[in-house]
Amino acid sequence: MAERGLIDGILQGMALRSAAFIVTVYGDVVVPRGGVLWTGTLIEVCERVGISESLVRTAVSRLVAAHRLRGERLGRRSYYRLDASAQREFDQAAGLLYKAEVPAQGWQILHAPDLTEDEARHQRMGHMGGAVFIRPDRGQPLPEGALVFRAPDPPELGRIGQFWDLSVLHQRYLDMLARFAPLAEAGAALSDEMALIARLLLVHDYRGVLLRDPRLPQAALPPDWKGHEARALFRRLYRQLSPAAERWIGAQFEGSDGLLPEKTAESEARLADLSRTTS
Repeated sequence: MAERGLIDGILQGMALRSAAFIVTVYGDVVVPRGGVLWTGTLIEVCERVGISESLVRTAVSRLVAAHRLRGERLGRRSYYRLDASAQREFDQAAGLLYKAEVPAQGWQILHAPDLTEDEARHQRMGHMGGAVFIRPDRGQPLPEGALVFRAPDPPELGRIGQFWDLSVLHQRYLDMLARFAPLAEAGAALSDEMALIARLLLVHDYRGVLLRDPRLPQAALPPDWKGHEARALFRRLYRQLSPAAERWIGAQFEGSDGLLPEKTAESEARLADLSRTTS
C-alpha cells in the first residue's frame, strides 16, 4: 500500500530503539488515558515499526528494572503502567512537546566542579570552559553542589551559541523536516492505524531532538536555524493526524478496564495547547 511505503520512508534511517519507542507510546497515548496498557497492544504497535515481540519484552523488563514502568497481572494477561518515579520526567517532556514555549529570564552561569560533560549535555548546558557552564534561565533546579550566577542577556548575545554544538541539533532538525514533509499532504488520507503509527513516529523523532535543544533565544541562534520550522511542522502534523489516530486508539488499545478512551480531557488539552502555541 502507498501508506505503508510512506511509513517505511519515515522509518528509513531512524534506527529506533525499542525502549525509547515504548516510552513514546506511553507518553503520547497511554499516560493521558489512565496510564495502563495491555502488553499485547504494545507488541502489536511495536511490530508495525519493525520492533519484534522479543525486543519488546526485553525492553519492558529493562524499563521495569529502571523504575520507569510497573507491571501487574489480571488473569493470564500482563499490563504495565507508568511508575510514579518516572511521572515527573514524562510531565516535563509533555510540557515541552505540547505547550507554548516558556521564555527564558536571562541566564544561569554555573560553577559545577562535580558535573560531567555528559550530565551537562543532558541538562542542555553549554560548556564555557573548566567547571563553568551556562544555560537559559527558566528556573531549573541546580545540580548538587553547583554555584550559580544569574545574568541578563549580554550586549553580544549572538556569541553565546558558541558554547553548544548546535550543528548536530541543526542536522537533526533538517533530517526531521525531510523525513516528515511528505505527511503534510498525505496525513489526512491515512488509515486510522497508519495515522497513529505516523503520529507516534513524529512524536518520537521530534522528542529525541527537542529534549537536547537548549532553546536559545532567536538572537543567539544561527541565521539558518531550523528548530522553529520543525516545531511548526510538528504542531501542524500532530493536529492533522490526531482525529484518525485517536479513533484507532479507542478501537484497539486495551487497558486493564477494557479499551482505552478515544479522547480524554488531557488528550484534548494537548491539542488545544498545540493550537495556541506559536513558533
